[in-house]
Amino acid sequence: MATPALLAIDQGTTSSRALVFDLKANLIASAQKEFAQIYPEPGWVEHDPEVIWATVLSTAREALSKAEDQGFEVQAIGVTNQRETTIVWDCATGRPIHNAIVWQDRRTADVCAGLRAAGHEKLIAERAGLVLDPYFSATKLAWILDHVPGARAKAEAGSLAFGTVDSFLVWRLTGGKVHAIEATNASRTSLYSLAKGDWDEELLDIFNIPTAVLPTVVDSAGEIGHSEASIFGRAIPITGGAGDQQAAAIGQACLKPGEMKSTYGTGAFMLVHTGEEIVTSTNRLLATTAWKIKGESRYALEGSVLSAGATVQWVRDGLGLIAKASEIEALAADADRESGVYLVPAFSGLGAPHWNPDARGALVGLTRGSGRAEIARAALDSVAYQTHDLLVAMAADGVEVSTLKVDGGMTVNNALMQRLADLCAVETIRPRNAECTAWGAAFLAGLGAGLYSSIEDARALWREDRHFVPAMDPVTRARRLSGWADAVKRVL
Repeated sequence: MATPALLAIDQGTTSSRALVFDLKANLIASAQKEFAQIYPEPGWVEHDPEVIWATVLSTAREALSKAEDQGFEVQAIGVTNQRETTIVWDCATGRPIHNAIVWQDRRTADVCAGLRAAGHEKLIAERAGLVLDPYFSATKLAWILDHVPGARAKAEAGSLAFGTVDSFLVWRLTGGKVHAIEATNASRTSLYSLAKGDWDEELLDIFNIPTAVLPTVVDSAGEIGHSEASIFGRAIPITGGAGDQQAAAIGQACLKPGEMKSTYGTGAFMLVHTGEEIVTSTNRLLATTAWKIKGESRYALEGSVLSAGATVQWVRDGLGLIAKASEIEALAADADRESGVYLVPAFSGLGAPHWNPDARGALVGLTRGSGRAEIARAALDSVAYQTHDLLVAMAADGVEVSTLKVDGGMTVNNALMQRLADLCAVETIRPRNAECTAWGAAFLAGLGAGLYSSIEDARALWREDRHFVPAMDPVTRARRLSGWADAVKRVL
């Protein structure tokens, strides 16, 4: 008999991935395809939804085939995704009416400023737990409805469907039978009441969103639908998933209040579990849904850095200083550590705790002695400095951190992880399973399919790989943090 396994579809900002795990969290098979970013104007970022679908389909089929060749049979599918990215499609044809507007996109900054001036910011924070910022889905959705000819009328008539990427993928996987959004993704739209666990009429009115376009909110674990038999050769249940950062927190077993993780991918996202309490931040952090299971929600406090791995991509593609992202550490190792060069990667504004969509990136402290190595090191250090800023904001909100669980592609870089521990003065722990986001989605699918008994089962499946202990002297740390603070002030 075939050994049971779980398929995670991990649809990210720069690539689509599919990973198959056994029930003990061991990675069995994987496939990945990068896709192009579209930049129509400065500060605008788009994806082609058809390319997203094509890359998801091809990677999922490849991973499934590899797993089956090893004697495994996928019992359930979990979906995790870039969260706030917004897609609108025609209900009859399933075809998108516009490119996906990516979470990094800042085109609606003026709209947000207008809503702030109209006095709506407080209600949005109270109901949705979010700051008023172009990062979230609501203003992106309204922009599409207002800029695609005829779209708003079609949306009001119920002939258009809105969703985050998970919604679009579930629609396609089920052959258009299911229009749903998982609760953690819904909580990133600015249209969802955290306390009520559903769409909020006042928020819909503020952002001018017709109810008819909205998907049904579903739990993070439980049957959502089945894939069409023609897609994978048989119908497979879709039984769970979460937005990428919530999935990573579950994969990291951050299941009790106070447990925290930080994920380093395109951006960097720090999330601390707050249990049944919705924590209202006084430092511009975000309250968000951690998961919703059997109709009951748990919550988290989150800080979002908009550019982490994207900064390394810019060093590679924008500057041409390296040919592969993996080369940056070797280049950075040659830098003069006292050069005083800082890179503030505000390519699409600054996220938490600043939330300034108009800020733009800057290299600060350049001299004739500055070169490729100093810029590479400044790019990597910017990840640690921005993490420090989030930890300071968390502490101001009453969350003290003694250890930080880390995951994501950048964490394979040991030198970077040591600098993270040094500059943040916090013990940093990397798990043995580097695929925490995908594993979190797979686990939720297993839970929804009845293969696990409770979410606490995720804890027994977590294993530590390595500790990184702070080793930088306080004087040096303070000097470097002061230089970073000065650089940030310049771009603000």
